[in-house]
Amino acid sequence: MRLLTWLIFLAHWGGARAEPGKFWHITDLHLDPDHKVPKYPFQVCPSAGFQSVPNAGPWGDYLCDSPWALINSSIYKLGEAAVLEIVKCLTKLIREVFLGAFYSEKLPGPSGAGQIVVNELTADMVGPGQQFQWLEDVLTNASKAGDMVYIVGHVPPGFFEKTQNKAWFQEGFNEKYLKVVWKHGRVIAGQFFRHHHTDSFRMLYDDAGAPISAMFITPGVTPWKTTLPGVINGANNPVIRPAYPKPFLQDMVTYFMNLSQANAQGMRRWELEYQLTKAYWVPHASAHSLQAVLDRITGDQGALQHYYLYNSVSYYAGVCEEAARVEVAAYTTCLYLPLLLMALLGLCTLVL
Repeated sequence: MRLLTWLIFLAHWGGARAEPGKFWHITDLHLDPDHKVPKYPFQVCPSAGFQSVPNAGPWGDYLCDSPWALINSSIYKLGEAAVLEIVKCLTKLIREVFLGAFYSEKLPGPSGAGQIVVNELTADMVGPGQQFQWLEDVLTNASKAGDMVYIVGHVPPGFFEKTQNKAWFQEGFNEKYLKVVWKHGRVIAGQFFRHHHTDSFRMLYDDAGAPISAMFITPGVTPWKTTLPGVINGANNPVIRPAYPKPFLQDMVTYFMNLSQANAQGMRRWELEYQLTKAYWVPHASAHSLQAVLDRITGDQGALQHYYLYNSVSYYAGVCEEAARVEVAAYTTCLYLPLLLMALLGLCTLVL
């Protein structure tokens, strides 16, 4: 069972002056309602299939989707009664009003405060309900109004970084989406996707090769280890993530639960994994700063190792012993690791 993904804006305005806000990105909750910790390792969770789960604990296991205790903990980590009330109200509102796969919502505050655009393309759609035209219209109107836009989607364009040639969009949809974003990049303050359960980002460039937009792929709450063929070390520790926009992204902060440690100690603990600006020595989380991060990762082995660890949310701490090489494909420039059977590391740049 897959629960809703939350992008919750906590914005504070006083009079005509906008104060910095933040939003939480909580994704891929993946409730396994039958998760339990029995005596027998083959009876832990249906989401493990026929695999034995010998080390399951109260907060879950890397072979399983999330037990309710883990999901409950991730929501309460937000720590504010107002946020929990927002989640409750949004759930009710979305169920009542938004029957389709895409919609937009004007953010509160003065003119130019921005919009959140939820854009839910999936790989197996034959005809995505005029969604590209709708997105084009939203971005055009935002440009006329002087608004900035945050695009939120579940399945991202491009390729999955841990295995070669695994694309989620149909090829034609991938091209259409990239062309729309390329055309309207100056009004897009950020893009937020999920589905991979890994931590990575993508870049989009203009004709001159300058970065115009960055896309964040946020890890999930579920620690479930992917069963895609060819993927090595495909699990992750659970994540919740706040971000800080004003008007472009100022920072991204990742909090995680070390699942093995939490189960061993019998105590949940959400802790800081990294803060983007401090981890990579950049002033903010704009597209230009993300380009500096990309340059640092491709040129510095220490930065590459940090990125490699963050990609699995500190689940896999193996050492990247060989320098990565860059391979250019139609829509991605991806870092490859020869030691991992050519599995994609996860930092890809989308180009047209």
